[in-house]
Amino acid sequence: MRQTPAVAVDLIIELPGGKIVLIKRKNPPPGWALPGGFVECGESLETAAVRGASEETSLEVTLVRQFHTYSDPARDPRGHTIATVFLARADGTPEARDDAAEIGTFTRESLPTPLAFDHAQILDDYFSGRY
Repeated sequence: MRQTPAVAVDLIIELPGGKIVLIKRKNPPPGWALPGGFVECGESLETAAVRGASEETSLEVTLVRQFHTYSDPARDPRGHTIATVFLARADGTPEARDDAAEIGTFTRESLPTPLAFDHAQILDDYFSGRY
């Protein structure tokens, strides 16, 4: 039987004023994370990103661009997952939904800990202008 990695999307959602949206995960692994989720069969990365943002944050986002794809086999303790990260913008007030226990808006200086998965690296790449 052939095994392949899971495909996921994450979003760096920028709000007016320069803050970004993070969710505190309700399910394992624990920690704060970028909104997102797994891509469903028949769904494009872009569609999955917009759906994931709405399901977890209640925000309707505008995708700006693909930021970067992260593929380290150890990035997700649940199994090999490849995630494409999108930059997105939104207006409004985020609300925790779906598997988000809490939600918050943060600057680089106010990021919460711990961050789940490899999201500390992703956010370092974002704030450093790496991609």
